[in-house]
Amino acid sequence: MNSIVILAAAASGNPLVEIAQQFGVTWQLLISQIILFVIVALALKKFAYGPVLILLEERRTKIADGLAAAEKSKTELANTQARIQEILTQASTQANKIIEEARNAAAKVTEVEAQKAIATANDIIAKAKVASEAELVRMKAELRREVGRLVVATTAKVTGRILTSDDQTRLAEETNKLLAA
Repeated sequence: MNSIVILAAAASGNPLVEIAQQFGVTWQLLISQIILFVIVALALKKFAYGPVLILLEERRTKIADGLAAAEKSKTELANTQARIQEILTQASTQANKIIEEARNAAAKVTEVEAQKAIATANDIIAKAKVASEAELVRMKAELRREVGRLVVATTAKVTGRILTSDDQTRLAEETNKLLAA
C-alpha cells in the first residue's frame, strides 16, 4: 500500500513525496509513530505533567503564604519596636521624674538638717554665753574678794596695826564700791 501512495505521489511530482523518499519515510510507520506520540503525550500530561503542575501550584501557594507571613512578621516587628521605644520613653520620663523628686526630697532633708544644725549651734552658743556670764560673775566675785583681802592685808601692813573684823568688812565694802564703779 505504501508503494501505491508513493507511486501516486511520485506521478504528481509532489516535493513532499520526493523528500519523504529521499529520507526513507514509510507512511505507515510515520502515522503509527504520530499516534504513539499522541498517546505518550496524553499519558505524560495526565501522569507526569499534571502532578508536576499541581506540585508547582502548591509550592507557589506555600511561597506566597511564606511571603505573607514574613510581611506580617515585619509589621509585627515594627509595631513591637515602636511599643518598645514608647515604653523606653515612658520609663525615661518616669526615671527623670523620680530623680527630680529625689533631688527635691534631698534638698528638703538638707534644709531641715541645716535648720536643726543652726538651732543646735544657736543652743550651744546660748548655753556658752550663759556659762561664760556665770563664769564672769564668779570670777568678778572672786576677784573682789581677793582684792578686798589684799587691800585689808596691805592696809594692815601699811598702818602697822591689826585690823578688827569691822575694819576689814568696811575696807572690803569700800573696795567693792570702787571696783563696781
